[in-house]
Amino acid sequence: MSAGMLLFIAAVAVAVLLFLVIKVKMSAFVGLLLVALGTALATGIPIGDVIPTMVEGMGKTLGNVMLIVGLGAMLGRLIEVAGGAESLARYFTEKLGTTRVIGAVTIAAFILGIPVFFDVGFIILAPIIFGFAKVAKIDPLKIGLPVGAVMLTVHVALPPHPGPVAAAEILGVDAGQMIMVALPISAVTGVIGFFAAKFIKTDKIVMGPSPAAEFLEGDLDSGSAGGSLKQKVKAPGAFTVTALILLPILQIMVGTVGTMQVDPDSTAHSVFSFIGAAPLALLVAVIVAYLVIGNQQKWSLEKRGSVLDSALPAVAVIVFVTGAGGVFANVLVKSGIGDALSNALFATHIPIILMGYVIALALRASQGSATVAILTSAGLLAAPMVAAGYTPLQSTLVTIAMCFGGLGLSHINDSGFWIVTKYLGLTVKDGIKTWTVLTTIFSLTGFVLTAIVFALVS
Repeated sequence: MSAGMLLFIAAVAVAVLLFLVIKVKMSAFVGLLLVALGTALATGIPIGDVIPTMVEGMGKTLGNVMLIVGLGAMLGRLIEVAGGAESLARYFTEKLGTTRVIGAVTIAAFILGIPVFFDVGFIILAPIIFGFAKVAKIDPLKIGLPVGAVMLTVHVALPPHPGPVAAAEILGVDAGQMIMVALPISAVTGVIGFFAAKFIKTDKIVMGPSPAAEFLEGDLDSGSAGGSLKQKVKAPGAFTVTALILLPILQIMVGTVGTMQVDPDSTAHSVFSFIGAAPLALLVAVIVAYLVIGNQQKWSLEKRGSVLDSALPAVAVIVFVTGAGGVFANVLVKSGIGDALSNALFATHIPIILMGYVIALALRASQGSATVAILTSAGLLAAPMVAAGYTPLQSTLVTIAMCFGGLGLSHINDSGFWIVTKYLGLTVKDGIKTWTVLTTIFSLTGFVLTAIVFALVS
């Protein structure tokens, strides 16, 4: 089959996927499987190999993703239930003062966002945003918008979140190295985006019925959501929460740096690889949090177990959609579409790092899910990246740039758009003028920074 026909089939497959998810409102999981099946048949994969190819894609993606996403969700759930999020934000505000409350909550959101999924994290921080806005007499939009954008940045760029984890798995990138590289880039992106958010006009926006409006109209000292800022006296301290979040990151960094310093064939290399494996690091963090938070909160063993188990239903859909994205990605590779795209890209001389970003951004705008956009882009770029002969660091930077493509253009087909706008009392029009614009600014900033680093190491 010609390269042109393969690329045409790929384009039709993506268009059909968008139609199924957006217009038909089909489950992304089912839609991805149907499109993967149709693509496999259309590209001439032997009928006896179609299902094994799909199963292989699911297995390769979920083998590592399920461990990381599940354990990351458990760590976040322990912190959430214990009131650690509020404790962390309150600590930064007390230290930095009310005049720096926006920066304080944004810093806390960045740290909290590392193990906690975006929608969960934003909902956790919502009452804190409203409480601090009321005390400091600040427009809650001035806090809520940068907080949400920072958390979304971490969600699309850093493991243990499903998009970057799955992309790393598909593209053969080490998750530990990805964390080490993406973390500082995300931090600088957050700082630049934070100042950019100050230029977004919110003073003329009238908040509609929302949790934010109800909170600001209520009494901060009452038993409402605002009262929780004073009532959670048994919440773990900010240092405890920060240490629990940083523990797996530090363990992964130790393992990654260690493997770079020793002979690849040595026992020490195997030991450092074991220590720095993301699933092990998160498992250690979950056990430590289970003991530290459980003892501090005086939870029974049954309570601790139930808190851990309660994290899994919330991420089940995410995990299944991630696996289905891996199925589609594997079909794209096995069908030869990846090779055809590779040849087409090299013929146009468009840098792969730019192509990955643009594809992910276009998919994000079209179907809403950052995870699906990142996964689909990873499948399309797998063959071109292999052909390019990139170093591990270059491959990591290309993957990060692609992930930043999944950050921008959040609008009405994105569940995160509705979470932010509904909590902050924004209309669709105001949401597009503020949230959509801000996420795109963060996206472009992250890509530019990544591209600069890529140019420096190339």
